[in-house]
Amino acid sequence: MIDETLINNAKSLADLEDLIAKCERCLLYKTKTKDVPGIGNEHAEVMFIGEAPGKDEDLQGEPFVGAAGKFLTEMIEDLGWKRSDVYIANVLKHRPPNNRDPEPSEADACWPYLKRQIEIISPKLIVFLGRHSMARFFPTLQISKVHGQAFRKEFLGKSQVFLALYHPAAALYNGGMRDTLKNDFQKIPKILDKIDEITASKPSEKATTPTNTEQIKQEKLF
Repeated sequence: MIDETLINNAKSLADLEDLIAKCERCLLYKTKTKDVPGIGNEHAEVMFIGEAPGKDEDLQGEPFVGAAGKFLTEMIEDLGWKRSDVYIANVLKHRPPNNRDPEPSEADACWPYLKRQIEIISPKLIVFLGRHSMARFFPTLQISKVHGQAFRKEFLGKSQVFLALYHPAAALYNGGMRDTLKNDFQKIPKILDKIDEITASKPSEKATTPTNTEQIKQEKLF
């Protein structure tokens, strides 16, 4: 069994990938084809987090490579970036059978890996792709009420900024949601600029820790 101390001591994303390849913290390792730890720039300013790998991801070992992934890539490129400029991961590192929703125990088992990825990358902005990944961090929020909003809280010892977006898969089959997601996505560069402004003007300020929607609105950055 790979314990949390071993995960916390990983020095790089490559070290984490080695641990994930040997992981038996939940039973998903028995049905996996490939590990799907994440991909991208270890020093990315923006980290995208989805829910779990699907069939295509399980076959290729890379997150967001199916139809939803192509839409995500399109939106990233619309900003003038490449996938290699950002980091893309999921809460789960192995595919749940038949793409079912992750069980709480599976998400709990993968949580130390995701936290360590965030610590190593130290992104300026964490972007939730859909309600399931957002719920891991903010279980009481509703994506329909906070999508397109950037907010911050203390997380892993620093003031971390988050942005909630609809999942690309949901937007593929709903024209209105697709337009909403694309519009929300276009806010990312402005949010990064805002983060830089706040850091420059108040480098030592710590954010309060929101515990409900109203408090998060008070911390909204854009």
